Amino acid sequence: MEKIYTKYKETSISLTTDEIKKLFYIETYGCQMNVADSELVVSILNNSNFVHTEEIELADLIFINTCSIRENAEQRVRNRLQNFGVLKRQKPSLIIGILGCMAERLKEKLLEEEKLVDIIAGPDSYRSLPDLVREASEGEYGVNVLLSRDETYADISPVRLDKNGVSAFVTITRGCDNMCAFCVVPFTRGRERSRNPQTIIDEVKDLVRSGYKEVTLLGQNVDKYNWNSGELNFAGLLEKTATVSPDLRVRFSTSYPADITDEVIDVIARNENICKYIHLPVQSGSNNILEKMKRKYTSEYYLDRIKAIRAKIPDCSISTDIITGYCTETEDDHKQTLNLMEKVGFDFSYMFKYSERPNTYAQRNFPDDVPEDIKARRITEIIDLQNKLSLLSNDNDKGKIFKVLIEGISKKSNNQFFGRNSQNKVVVFSKSIYKIGDYVNVKIIKNSSATLLGEIVE
Repeated sequence: MEKIYTKYKETSISLTTDEIKKLFYIETYGCQMNVADSELVVSILNNSNFVHTEEIELADLIFINTCSIRENAEQRVRNRLQNFGVLKRQKPSLIIGILGCMAERLKEKLLEEEKLVDIIAGPDSYRSLPDLVREASEGEYGVNVLLSRDETYADISPVRLDKNGVSAFVTITRGCDNMCAFCVVPFTRGRERSRNPQTIIDEVKDLVRSGYKEVTLLGQNVDKYNWNSGELNFAGLLEKTATVSPDLRVRFSTSYPADITDEVIDVIARNENICKYIHLPVQSGSNNILEKMKRKYTSEYYLDRIKAIRAKIPDCSISTDIITGYCTETEDDHKQTLNLMEKVGFDFSYMFKYSERPNTYAQRNFPDDVPEDIKARRITEIIDLQNKLSLLSNDNDKGKIFKVLIEGISKKSNNQFFGRNSQNKVVVFSKSIYKIGDYVNVKIIKNSSATLLGEIVE
């Protein structure tokens, strides 16, 4: 009987053609939530007699888990699909599926635009994938893009695709109710839903028993976590997670400025193993632009939240998201963003030119009227300023000693480890007797705007 060999997790396994129904390969684009969703997809398919492979040439099924937050993200997927065309010509039975936000946004239209696509499944439709594959195998298109008001996948144990065995994502909420004018997420991921807290804590405990040292609690807006009409809020869940093990680091993403509470800040401050890092997207420093974005705060309110964080967590690292070139943005609006960046002194930022998304409030009501050359100049100024702020932040860390969780081997040298400190800064240092997954104390001796370089101290 012919045997097929496929890499599965860390090892190679031997399976006969009778034992394998389908081999599937999955590729992920976009945010941390998409990474976590891909791990759910692998679990669902593994439990339905499919087998995950990391070798695309062996795959009978190829899935792309997609992002729609910006036009560029969707274009990358379309370009990748063209590459898959070569594989499909070599193996006509190959099934290609589009998952996630792009599938939800475009729905059946994708079938017209991308002739290679056989399956379309939105973020709330992953349980139906085995049936969709069956339909596609029989020559029909497999489509399920129905959003749910209650799906949280709480009962599914994800298959961890990151092989380091050190850090893992744990989803606590799905969807978003904020309805920011520029954002497609409420349309592609649906209404806010909070997951049963016991399933979250059980998943974290399983990770700890498996040797994981860090979890990141995920949601489009983690601060809105609300179980059973107020029985447990995000602050309470965060503290419950921290008490699972003193040796476990806890992170979370993403917070929304109008919703992060003093209670959450207090919980971070009093729990040593909750990382002293908050990602707090501001998007713009101009109240005029924030109003047009339908953000539910002003720049003054945002700065007040920063003040509250710094008062109770002086060593907290703060990062943000910034969009430049938004509809009607003036030069004064742009300068207000630069001024806010300097006032906060962000440790790092994720910075983007505005990308108009179809059917959003902004697309329907405001002209995308900032010329591309002005957008390009403004984003350059924002990036240049952030590089200076990041360098200043890292300069201030020289001589300090940080507890670092070793996550892997440096990309630049096999003789060095890398890890992150509580502030989410990457630290690189020489190998020693320690191993991946260990905590070490590292003294910072050198830095760039992106990285801290140090040496282990006992």
